Amino acid sequence: MSAIGQAAQATLFTEARTHNVWQDRDVSEESLRELYRLMSCSPTSMNCQPLRLQFLQSQAAKEQLLPALLPGNRQKALQAPVVVVLGYDLEFYRHLPRLFAHNQEAQSTFIGKPQLIHDTAFRNSAIQGAFLILAARSLGLDVGPMSGFDHAAVDAEFWPEGRVKTNFLCNLGYGDPEALFPRGERFAFDEICQVL
Repeated sequence: MSAIGQAAQATLFTEARTHNVWQDRDVSEESLRELYRLMSCSPTSMNCQPLRLQFLQSQAAKEQLLPALLPGNRQKALQAPVVVVLGYDLEFYRHLPRLFAHNQEAQSTFIGKPQLIHDTAFRNSAIQGAFLILAARSLGLDVGPMSGFDHAAVDAEFWPEGRVKTNFLCNLGYGDPEALFPRGERFAFDEICQVL
């Protein structure tokens, strides 16, 4: 595999920003399907793929979410063309005979181990969520991930069966570049990294 060029790095990382204000431009279902196609190639342990997604496009769906959001997140969620609810399936391991077919014993690793199930589902859905952000940027979409919400309320509204729990939310669409805050400072390598 070869390195990507600086233009691609800029799109995915160095020039990409978190958006809070959105242009009045729709995101098509075709774009959401392509976003999923790209994100689905992300790595997960044992190919477990615990991420579950709900794309809230309608005003009614977004209004269902509003009571669970912290006040500072409500307007940007309403304005965003799409709010993605990213959840993790606590029964992901039931699919391992299909998804990790070369090891038919993998499912038994998780049975009766709720902490291992939770940790694996949460960690791997977060990895998949990060790849969703990169996939969106690669398609020319902007993102605004959010963690300011009442988890229990979102779970009750969007995953009422109880098997799926919410990891985080992400606004999706075309951001307004004129409304961006200055980029926050990043740590230098030597401040937080060690090479051992």
